[in-house]
Amino acid sequence: MIPIVDIPARHPYPPRITEATEPFWTALREGRLITTASIATGRPTFPPKPIDPHTWDRQVTWIDLSGLGTLYSFTTIHAAPTAFVDEVPYRVCVVDLDEGLRLATRLWGDTEVRPDDRVEIVALRYTDRMSFGARPVGTGDRPTPAR
Repeated sequence: MIPIVDIPARHPYPPRITEATEPFWTALREGRLITTASIATGRPTFPPKPIDPHTWDRQVTWIDLSGLGTLYSFTTIHAAPTAFVDEVPYRVCVVDLDEGLRLATRLWGDTEVRPDDRVEIVALRYTDRMSFGARPVGTGDRPTPAR
């Protein structure tokens, strides 16, 4: 299970939900981080896909992820696209999950971080949609955007 954090605002740029990704978003609402993996090889992929991009096999299954990982890199955004202009400055990051996957997401909080710090994925429940982000492990319940 991953923490669920309520964000009292609409998502500035809601993710596109498709038939193939709907199970991911449903699980995220439940505080679970899941993705697809090849049935033949067991190799996971993120974001979830209906086809294994390594073998082109259509035989994939859903697996649970721990939501824990290591901060690979991050940056602070000062000049943002229109949808995010009210949130600058904010941070984005690349996380290496413990399961061997690398993902890009928003870095929540104003805690000072460095590459190789431990982070956790959090489910962000906006008033209209779900999303996810990363925050340093042990930083509490509320993801506070850096300002």
